[in-house]
Amino acid sequence: MASHLNGSEGSKRRAAKAKPKGRAAPAPKPAKRKAKPKVKEMSLELTEDYRPSEDEPFMNERQREYFRRKLLNWKEDILRESRETIQNLQEDNGYHADLADRATSETDKGLELRARDRQRKLISKIDAALKRIEMGTYGYCEETGEPISVRRLDARPIATLSIEAQERHERRERVYRDE
Repeated sequence: MASHLNGSEGSKRRAAKAKPKGRAAPAPKPAKRKAKPKVKEMSLELTEDYRPSEDEPFMNERQREYFRRKLLNWKEDILRESRETIQNLQEDNGYHADLADRATSETDKGLELRARDRQRKLISKIDAALKRIEMGTYGYCEETGEPISVRRLDARPIATLSIEAQERHERRERVYRDE
């Protein structure tokens, strides 16, 4: 009987015979991943005037929530500005009777697009900082593991290096650039 079946039908029947009836094949096991440290979902109430201080425990729940909100607000501002730029570029018809006006308009557009590109890169740094908050590593120097000062994080919330490590990094960069 199998001799008159074409190849695909025969393979289907062999596959059907191999599976036990009424049971689905076991799902493949997912690849093992490193367990992420669990961080409690942050829904902490912060007052409008709250500012992290060096006097409280480093990266406590209030500080993490403060920096998370600060980063999210910064990201939303950048995205809003990008939408406005796109809208302005679409509305500008580009017609200028004077060559000088056209050149000025093109230069302005170029500057605006470069600024948006820098901000696009900044968004990825903000996303990385938000991920570090989730993982519990935010606020610690990537080079030394020491806490980054709260004042530095407040001024530059995407900072990954302490001031000392950043200065060392910049000195090395200058030495290599000068050679």
